[in-house]
Amino acid sequence: MNDLERMRHSCAHVMAEAVLSIFPEAKLGIGPPIEDGFYYDFDLPRPLTPDDLAEIERRMKEIIQKDAPFIQSSMPRDEARRFFAERGQPYKVELIDSIPEERVGIYQQNNFIDLCRGPHVASTGQIGPFKLLSVAGAYWRGDEHRPMLQRIYGTAFPTQAELDAYLARLEEAARRDHRRLGRELDLFSFSENVGPGLALWHPKGARLRTVIEEYWRRLHDRAGYEMVFTPNIGRGRLWEISGHLSFFKDSMFPAMDVDGQIYYVKPMSCPFHIEIYKSQVRSYRDLPIRLSEIANVYRYERAGVLHGLMRVRGIAQDDAHIFCRPEQVFEEILKVIDLSLEILGTFGFSDYQIYLSTRPEKAMGPTEQWDFAEGALRRALEERHLPFEIDAGGGAFYGPKIDLKIRDALGRSWQCTTIQFDWNMPERFDLSYVGEDGRQHRPYMIHRAIFGSVERFVGVLIEHFAGAFPVWIAPIQARVLPIADRHLPYGEEVRQRLRDAGIRAEVDARSERVNYKIRDAQLQKIPYMLVVGDKEVENAAVSVRLRTGENLGQQPLDRFIAMACRVIESRSLQLVAD
Repeated sequence: MNDLERMRHSCAHVMAEAVLSIFPEAKLGIGPPIEDGFYYDFDLPRPLTPDDLAEIERRMKEIIQKDAPFIQSSMPRDEARRFFAERGQPYKVELIDSIPEERVGIYQQNNFIDLCRGPHVASTGQIGPFKLLSVAGAYWRGDEHRPMLQRIYGTAFPTQAELDAYLARLEEAARRDHRRLGRELDLFSFSENVGPGLALWHPKGARLRTVIEEYWRRLHDRAGYEMVFTPNIGRGRLWEISGHLSFFKDSMFPAMDVDGQIYYVKPMSCPFHIEIYKSQVRSYRDLPIRLSEIANVYRYERAGVLHGLMRVRGIAQDDAHIFCRPEQVFEEILKVIDLSLEILGTFGFSDYQIYLSTRPEKAMGPTEQWDFAEGALRRALEERHLPFEIDAGGGAFYGPKIDLKIRDALGRSWQCTTIQFDWNMPERFDLSYVGEDGRQHRPYMIHRAIFGSVERFVGVLIEHFAGAFPVWIAPIQARVLPIADRHLPYGEEVRQRLRDAGIRAEVDARSERVNYKIRDAQLQKIPYMLVVGDKEVENAAVSVRLRTGENLGQQPLDRFIAMACRVIESRSLQLVAD
């Protein structure tokens, strides 16, 4: 634990002390440091309010000013169990029961005593500026069948300037929140009648998604991938062979009985792609075979972890599987890396964190197979001069992998591309190809996804661009704004000309002032606003305004169409072409 984590951990203990001073009957859960701060879980007699957080903060400041030391000690496990039981702390008792050691760690500041391994700062006075951020529900130990506790999130930094900068980033993140923007821009929604974690794509959201998927398919076709479609359900036997029922069942939806046969909705596409591969005898001349699909898969995610488009139960996964010979592996990895960087770069992502995950302690397959695959992944990254970190032992039991995370406009990392070797599935399904020697050989199989899931990628795009998408993927690229009703016929003519040129356009025919229409189009993040009045009608022109507020003035309609088409066709991140 580094110094910042130690300070935040200590701040969580101070918060727990403050909460107990307000609610003496409070039952304590856990209070660890996390990436950007800390939290503590409480079982309280009533829901907390913003006023409660302010009072907790006030009492925390008093505790910090006392500069009380954090005193470390330990107790025999049975004694600690009695100690916390007598103080009405059942969650601490349960934690003690799960500790195998004979003695358990204890920390104390003032009269507050907590079960804790530490470490902490020397005294409360060493805790820097802090802020309590929010309250959320959290099931005890992450189990939805256990009590729901109240989790208070907070953060702390060494200096006030660092805290202020972090709070400003949080404010900006809230402004960019894809759930809010998705509602304001009419892109998607969720319905309790449909079910949590199952997104409903509205016309504008569907248009955005369609453009993204069509671009994905066009580049995959160019890269030699074959598109396939597979069912949304499969017989239980398929998932038994694949191993999903052994290793992944908790994340699968319950079985369905269909005509006396057990079926499951698919959590992954790989078994279906494997069955396509197995549908005929394959020769070494056929390889590599690259099968790809934007497939609907369904995962049972716990309700507490669902989060807009970022964590859903219905997922459109941009899945692909490559079946190849050993001597083709390196070249195939290079091609996947190149394709991934091209696609992500087109959306404006050029800052990456890349990890090479190697053989874990428990792994299947011979060592030389792992060494060969890890070496190929490493060489491919080095060949493309991509900096990467080694995640030692972080590979799946069935093969090593590359994970690529993109950084968004706020510097946050998002998992996208994965390139994953798998020698479990080829063994389970007994895959083979006929080699030059006329014998059966096992192909190498590589799973790979570039977006990871379309839902999450769209969510990241919304937040990265704050809803102001590049013109080429904007659901509505231009809105025509007639000044008066008499300009409507020309406005409709302009819209049709734009649509004929492949520009997604609409007309605002409302009887509102043009300044109101401009402001509304800006709020909808529409790239181009085309004002039309008497002069524009007379000159076959449009007055062009950008969503940024810039006024480009009147120009011939043909000239605007040519400029907009250059921006769209080049997939530029700019609004105006040179």
